[in-house]
Amino acid sequence: MSRPIFTGSAVAIVTPFGADGKINFDKLAEIIDFQISNGTSAIVICGTTGESATQTLEEHAETVSFAIRHTAKRVPVIAGGGSNDTMAALYLCQHAEEQGADGLLLVTPYYNKATQKGLVKHYEYIADRINTPIILYNVPGRTGCNFAVSTYAQLAKHKNICGVKEASGDLELVSRTMVATADEEFYIWSGDDKLALPMISVGAQGVISVLANIAPRPVADICEYALAGDYIKARELHLKYFEVMDAMFYEVNPIPVKTSMNLLGMDVGNLRLPLCEMEDANLAKLKTALSGVGLI
Repeated sequence: MSRPIFTGSAVAIVTPFGADGKINFDKLAEIIDFQISNGTSAIVICGTTGESATQTLEEHAETVSFAIRHTAKRVPVIAGGGSNDTMAALYLCQHAEEQGADGLLLVTPYYNKATQKGLVKHYEYIADRINTPIILYNVPGRTGCNFAVSTYAQLAKHKNICGVKEASGDLELVSRTMVATADEEFYIWSGDDKLALPMISVGAQGVISVLANIAPRPVADICEYALAGDYIKARELHLKYFEVMDAMFYEVNPIPVKTSMNLLGMDVGNLRLPLCEMEDANLAKLKTALSGVGLI
């Protein structure tokens, strides 16, 4: 059986913007280095947390290229390549593959959604035309589109589809998918920091984390302990940081995590509209959560 692209904690890294509103590549290099030096196992670039939805295709491609060059194979780079347009997704995937991405993260089609048959056709069309491993991304709360276990089982048979980032919050779906894909080289990663520990306990390989942007070492340690079977230490850290995990979603991601990074002096710039600054009440709660674990 092939090995997963990564185990442990991968950061769904933010995209820093400068005062001019353009992508700040110097800052992106700095935060990539910060992640690698603090135990992060992989960099996920241009995902939801990276505000890919408000980037032009040119910006998206440039950001992926930069992240791959700067990371320089120190850890795997997984490039976001999803779209509600199959041809646009294929373009992004082919570009990332040409640049040397180690993996591709493809969210389910949003807004127009898809039937289960449509999901199979969408992913197989792309997987037939690239060689880089694809991680499916299930986040129905954002896309309005959810995977069925039988669809996972069918897609798991494709040689270029290696697993899924599961952010449905449905632990029964995760367990049933583990059973249905047991004979395939198909891996599951949590798409939610709060569920990383319970998902690892039933066989997930780790997490694609929002919290890791501000607390990379604790998230890496939770995964390391859990994957080694030391659930006592994993649980201690999980519970210590649980309120901060929750705080990352006081408002829609990545508003809280980018706000947190700026509060911590990481200077990642503003959000792009329609995302905007936090409401005062939520900001106060966020500061309390951060101070509760000594981050501020």
